Amino acid sequence: MDARDLAFAGAAAQAQLLADGAVTAPELLEIYLERIARLDSDLRSYRVVLTDSARDEADAAQELLDAGERLPLLGVPVAIKDDVDVAGEVTACGSGGHGPAVASDAEAVRRLRAAGAVILGKTNVPELMIFPFTESLTFGATRNPWNLGRSPGGSSGGSGAAVAAGLAPLALGSDGGGSIRIPSSWCGLYGLKPQRDRVSVEPHDNAWQGLSVNGPIARSVLDAATFLDATSTVPGPDGEFVAAARREPGKLRIALSTKVPTLPVRAGQQQMAAVEQAGALLRDLGHEVIVADPDYPLPQIYANFLPRFLRGISDDADAQAHPERLESRTRSMARAGSFFSDRRMEQLRGIEDRVSAKIQSIFDDVDVVLTPGTTAPPSRIGAYRKRGWVSTLLAVSQQVPYFPVWNLTGQPAAVVPWDLDGYGLPMSVQLVGRPYDEATLLSLSAQIERARPWAHRRPPVS
Repeated sequence: MDARDLAFAGAAAQAQLLADGAVTAPELLEIYLERIARLDSDLRSYRVVLTDSARDEADAAQELLDAGERLPLLGVPVAIKDDVDVAGEVTACGSGGHGPAVASDAEAVRRLRAAGAVILGKTNVPELMIFPFTESLTFGATRNPWNLGRSPGGSSGGSGAAVAAGLAPLALGSDGGGSIRIPSSWCGLYGLKPQRDRVSVEPHDNAWQGLSVNGPIARSVLDAATFLDATSTVPGPDGEFVAAARREPGKLRIALSTKVPTLPVRAGQQQMAAVEQAGALLRDLGHEVIVADPDYPLPQIYANFLPRFLRGISDDADAQAHPERLESRTRSMARAGSFFSDRRMEQLRGIEDRVSAKIQSIFDDVDVVLTPGTTAPPSRIGAYRKRGWVSTLLAVSQQVPYFPVWNLTGQPAAVVPWDLDGYGLPMSVQLVGRPYDEATLLSLSAQIERARPWAHRRPPVS
């Protein structure tokens, strides 16, 4: 296997190659460091590459491999989104207002290290992870490896661009309203928003007032399952998610829904075609696919999600060491969020179960809900540079309306790569599972992956 093929092999395959002695951990790391040095000046997927510490970690991983140790990600490089703490590094959150380097790893990073992962670097985000495009005045614009004039999405845009371009085999992302699923959709990757509290967000507990979760951006379903097994904080059988990804899902009842949960916007023709094709494929695979929509209580969704989203931004702004350095658009959003009191947040969390139960009632009759992914291609770089926050939020929300509602309910949702659109940019479809049922999503996603493989696709900048 040549270096380029190895870079795109994916985390699970690499772990096996390392265990078999087909490649060493230092050799694998150097492949990525060379690719980053050669390609990332165009993409800007990384804020910082941890070259020295990653080399030390790769050497230590190889000693364990030579001694016969077997861990799920032993020697595999993993990229970390820059809203997650890595010991000895600043957690910049896309802002010049950040404080000094943190003293310890976040719990999710500790678990990745315990599984043997080599921490490769920290990936770029928009300021305070607010928007589904990865641009900031402090760190510039991250570009999509499928088209350098387009965004990779956000807020885990650096993670998505890095994995898509073969600059990391696997990345940790976070998702408070689609921020794993958006870049995965637009970069041609498998992205899974796990069940709330499945993967720890410590030390930033209650991130975005409970909306935000950590999860994987991966080349394959098996890679995402390996990540979940390594990081899950919910008790369960060892290797349960890898086992799920390797088994057939059985016959499922699936609701195909194109109803938009929030804004009155319709997905583009190609995006609608993708979800119809997905429904046809699932029927061919033996599933029962019906056309049915969740009961989306529009006023309650807005009244619950939006205040928590804005208050989360306000909380993050307050946590900056130098909030005066935040961009003016960010400061304006933070001010808006500051008007929602702690008491109001408690009230909203108190009625969350009632709103969620209404939306989730469709799962009394089906196992999975299938929706479009995004409604349109990614925005052009700089498209929102001169807009205010209200105008920007209204515009970008029309591109990704199928995602935020599932952050409100807290249940797992995944995006599965589909075709390329007329611009040569990736599209996806979304699968939503019952609460705590990532296993069914992984089994079903893997079945789709076998029928319509995607991991072989490589973007022009790769």
